[in-house]
Amino acid sequence: MKKILITGANGQLGHCFKTKSKLTNSLDFVFLDSKILDITNANQVKSIFKKTNFDYCINCAAYTAVDAAEDNIETATNINVIGSKNLAEACQEFNVTLIHISTDFVFDGTKKTPYKESDKTNPTGVYGATKLKGEGVIREVLENHYIIRTSWLYSEYKNNFVKTMLRLASEKDELNVVNDQKGTPTNANDLAEAIIKIVNSNKKEYGSYHFSNLGETTWYDFAQAIFNFSKTIIKVNPVTSEAFVTKAKRPEYSVLDKTKISTVFDIKILDWKQSLENHIKTTYL
Repeated sequence: MKKILITGANGQLGHCFKTKSKLTNSLDFVFLDSKILDITNANQVKSIFKKTNFDYCINCAAYTAVDAAEDNIETATNINVIGSKNLAEACQEFNVTLIHISTDFVFDGTKKTPYKESDKTNPTGVYGATKLKGEGVIREVLENHYIIRTSWLYSEYKNNFVKTMLRLASEKDELNVVNDQKGTPTNANDLAEAIIKIVNSNKKEYGSYHFSNLGETTWYDFAQAIFNFSKTIIKVNPVTSEAFVTKAKRPEYSVLDKTKISTVFDIKILDWKQSLENHIKTTYL
């Protein structure tokens, strides 16, 4: 039975893996949060890897506060770059395959067609820049790795757009939502399932992959779909990004091309609306 280490176990994706682990008898998961495993501490990382013979490490630990990263460069760098390097070095030493979660923010959003893994990266803020550097150190240190970029993650856990919209709708009669940024929502449960399929495939097609649900939308249309599927009545106004001044620039277009991961691992990816509808029905209705 393969032994899988999940770092950042208390985050959104980590929680999804906990749920999936109860339905997956073929894999043995070890869940460690930052209190037990601080990935920025190289000695602590090495100690954990020494104690247990892992086959895979799925790195769900990350500094993901996009705006706060602009003021906390050192913290974002420690977690997203140094932490990634520490894990990669431990994986290299103990012959563990690393699956690392990255982001659409490594791109600048100026493209008009879905981003492929081979497209030029050009992050516009600290968060994207540190995530890209994290990818780089993994590639330098470790051959047996998968870097999976994703976007607009949501689930029943932690803070995310779906939960925020439903909370705001219970507090207000009207909402303004940005309508000039395009991307694709990703059900974190679907991402967890895709990663489990990669592990179970026993393939060694290492490298970078993109995963989100299929299709594309704006935050405004995403919000409308959330309220439609949850039968929530609220007025939603489309606004431009200028209505919400943020420290970090958001990409105008960050749709990811999923052809590679779908083809290599025979993963059937749900359309974002279908996955969202399933999620709301099972979680909120």
